[in-house]
Amino acid sequence: MTRPPTPPLLAQLQSPSSPSSQLAALKALKNDLIGHDQRKAWWLGLGIAPPIVRILSASRAEGKRRSKDVNGHLGRSRTLTEEEEARLQAIIIVGSLACGGRTLVTPLLQASAASSLLPSLNPHESPPVLVLATLRTLNTVADALAMTTGGGGSHDEEFVERLFSNPHVHSLTHILLQSSDSPDVQQQVDLVASLIAKTCCEDRYQAALANAGVLDALATRLAGFVVFTGFVLPGAEIIAHKEGTIHKFPRPAPPTAKLHPVLEAIGAIIRDSKLRSMQMLLAPAIRMVFPTSHLEGGQDDVKNPWIITGNAPPSNRNSQLNPIDHILPQVPTGVSKASAQAGAFPPLGSTIRGLGGASWFSSELGSDTEASFGVFENSARAESPLIAWLIHVARAEQGLTRLMAATVLTLLHRAGLTSRKRESGLALLIVPLLVRMFDEEPSSKSPDPSLAHSVESERAQMVIKERAPLIFAMLVTDSEQLQKAAVAAHAIKKLSQMLKKAYDPLSERGPSEPWNPDVPSETPESLGSKESLVSNEPVVSAAKLHQWRVRESTLNALAALAPFHDEFRKMIIDSGVTPFIVDSLKPFSDGLARDSNNYTGDTPSTSKDRKSEGNPEYVLIAACGTVRALSRSVSILRTSLIDAGVALPLFALLKNPDMEVQIAATAAVCNLVLDFSPMREAILGAGVLKVLCEHAHSTNARLRLEAVWALKHLVYDAGATVKVSCVEELGQGWLIQLLCGDSEVAARSSYPDTNAHAQKIGNGSSEQDGVSLHEHMLSSAKAPKQDDVKMEDDLEGLKESRPQTADGPGTDLARAQSIGSAQAKLASLREVELNSAWKARRDDLAIQEQSLDYTRNLICVPDNIVMIDYLFTNLGHDRIFDILSDKLRPTVIKPDEFDRNPSQSGIEPRVIQPQPEIIVAALFNFVHIAAGASRHRQLLMSQTDLLRQLVPLFSHSNKHVRRALAWLIINLTWVDDQADQLNCKSRAIELRKLGFQTLLEGLEHDPDLDVRERTKTALFQMKTALSST
Repeated sequence: MTRPPTPPLLAQLQSPSSPSSQLAALKALKNDLIGHDQRKAWWLGLGIAPPIVRILSASRAEGKRRSKDVNGHLGRSRTLTEEEEARLQAIIIVGSLACGGRTLVTPLLQASAASSLLPSLNPHESPPVLVLATLRTLNTVADALAMTTGGGGSHDEEFVERLFSNPHVHSLTHILLQSSDSPDVQQQVDLVASLIAKTCCEDRYQAALANAGVLDALATRLAGFVVFTGFVLPGAEIIAHKEGTIHKFPRPAPPTAKLHPVLEAIGAIIRDSKLRSMQMLLAPAIRMVFPTSHLEGGQDDVKNPWIITGNAPPSNRNSQLNPIDHILPQVPTGVSKASAQAGAFPPLGSTIRGLGGASWFSSELGSDTEASFGVFENSARAESPLIAWLIHVARAEQGLTRLMAATVLTLLHRAGLTSRKRESGLALLIVPLLVRMFDEEPSSKSPDPSLAHSVESERAQMVIKERAPLIFAMLVTDSEQLQKAAVAAHAIKKLSQMLKKAYDPLSERGPSEPWNPDVPSETPESLGSKESLVSNEPVVSAAKLHQWRVRESTLNALAALAPFHDEFRKMIIDSGVTPFIVDSLKPFSDGLARDSNNYTGDTPSTSKDRKSEGNPEYVLIAACGTVRALSRSVSILRTSLIDAGVALPLFALLKNPDMEVQIAATAAVCNLVLDFSPMREAILGAGVLKVLCEHAHSTNARLRLEAVWALKHLVYDAGATVKVSCVEELGQGWLIQLLCGDSEVAARSSYPDTNAHAQKIGNGSSEQDGVSLHEHMLSSAKAPKQDDVKMEDDLEGLKESRPQTADGPGTDLARAQSIGSAQAKLASLREVELNSAWKARRDDLAIQEQSLDYTRNLICVPDNIVMIDYLFTNLGHDRIFDILSDKLRPTVIKPDEFDRNPSQSGIEPRVIQPQPEIIVAALFNFVHIAAGASRHRQLLMSQTDLLRQLVPLFSHSNKHVRRALAWLIINLTWVDDQADQLNCKSRAIELRKLGFQTLLEGLEHDPDLDVRERTKTALFQMKTALSST
């Protein structure tokens, strides 16, 4: 059968006889496409994309304009030329095709539609109507690209790369900085913010937007809403007058402006970065409306609206609150105690922590880092009044505005930029609001009641149900106070209902198309062309995608409530969600994951939605996190989880092709291989030992860490056979490498790399048993990514070429000092957060710590003497003692070791103290060696230089170090039997010569009770041994 001739409409577009005929053909094509998804696929199969892209490119070349009053700068508009009108029609056609879903967007991107669209964003070269149409089309493309089972394909990355490259990223900045109040400009701002929120999902894009001035421009928009609502701090205008910046004071937002898109875009950029969060708080516009010196002067000349309302708190609290706090309900401001690790299994050591808590720098980098980089030393610094304003907005507004205000507030809280006293207010004022949003229906009290059940309202409710549990999980993670408030608000009940509902079958409705007598019937040739444009990328319906996102968010929220309290874990199990959690561990089969030949569009396909039988990667990761949190309970691990059959699907995920799924599954397996787990033998029989050892050899640091952590649990309380098999499978040489770590990385990380920001960067210990129950915090409900990066090639130099915002050079000294202070803070954060060497060192230290704990558990009972002999024989006792003693020594770094970095010349040598967690892990290896046979204690006592290294550690600031030393003396002065009594006395005499008795006597008045009790035992045994005959 011959192929039918090319339709006249397509021929006219491919070879137009005149501009007017081309424009007429474009309009006819637009009318034929809108609302008919099957016709869109048919036209794309005929090859409509290349001529449309050619029209966009040709018209752009002829229609460039550079007048600053083109896009509303002076509030004027003009009639479009014929070329611009053709360009507008082509943009609308691309947007209409993109409405057909990801299946139709892929051929458009392959035809370089994005490259042709993006230049139309420039408000200095394109009329407002073109900019607006382009933004709408780009948002539609972004929505369509999200309709997939996974993280997207290569076209997604290429699309976002081009969008955030120079000069297009500057076009976004210029749009945001427009001063016009016209409705067109406000729509452009909303669409830019929405586009950023949909596409800014990686660190490099976030950094590119921040460096290009987009974050400052969004902060300026946010400050406009502060001005519009009348929440500028008293005296802010006076300060601006004194600093000579009153002409740059933010203008009030127009009445038609929307707040939630701005907040959503800000949240997308500052996520997982303290640097960008601080950059937003220190943006010039935010500092103008919320000046840090608002209490210094000017108060006598300006009426304080928060004071005259009569809601002001007692005078003794005025110094602790900013004026906006005065209108918030009063809550207890006591600082809550640090979250204790509930249950009988406290963590053995720390892991790679994400952002969060007021002491982020100390927990992430150590005291030596703070001192060397000059990072903020006052952890109790005053928080920005923006925090209180966001709380007020979350309480006063509804819907998406409330959700996005809570989102930005949560991100700032997780970045450690809220006061420690703020947690009580979050527990009482924000957590109940988030819980209420889980099942809240659209309000019928809106200004326009007809919108209560409109399409926009339905979409907003879908977004709320998808994101509210995620923000809730991020907020309450690691805080017992917030978790208690959430449970009191019935969060577990609502989340359980949401998870169950997310597994309800979807109605099967196929896409319909009105009959048109003028449209020719689809021929076999046209059908063939339609099928040919369908890619192999997995495509799903919007309803199914919503289900998956709800599953992910609710699973993360349940996991965030389960880490500390066994009571909460039992409540989750009693809610009946266990079968749904197990179902969430089931991925797509190979056939299901790639079966995308049934076009779905925006509604489910007429054929059975076969992808409902599995879950995408992000749901699998969330389910693994929930299992990990629930398995902290011994009773649940022994009953509900084993009855639900969680072991086999979780074990299968260890071999999932997705790296993040492997990491999450390995983290969950940690708790299933403990000695009291009834699943331990079954998992061992399934071959988990070999898989974990393979993961321990991974080049991915996070997977390597989780694998070593799981192996540490696996060998605890195991017999010698399992322990030896584990060492042999892991490899003795690799074990030595894990213990030693990467000394070069550790050394290089000791100096700040001044060019790091320009490079491309892709807990307490138990005393004797040494076992820990695995715990990781959720960060953004997923694993954190803390490295800001710059995109390569055309993104280099964005910071230097960024458009000027409200931050210009001031003439006043106070203004210069204020700018200098803000720049100094950002410089300190930038040096730490963008330094790839620090991340490498942190990862390396975490793996070293778990490797030391692994060897510690190897030489624990049972068969501890056998395993000590095994390690000494195969690895060599001198080598083991050298490795362990090296963990206790400070490292001296000389500048001449930095041959690759000439800028380091002239820097004085530095002494890097070992991390307390590493010291504790190494000391407990000595403790367990001393708990072996008498010959092992004698061998340890022969290491005189090693024992001398322990002397200064008795005055260490970390109580766990001092406690471990007391345990070491207890074991060294232990007497096995009568034959060992003489050896014990000689050991005690040698310890006294080294000064250990005097050092122990100094610990008798230690501030920590546990240290004092262990010290009493150690002194008693030493004195008894010395007095023995």
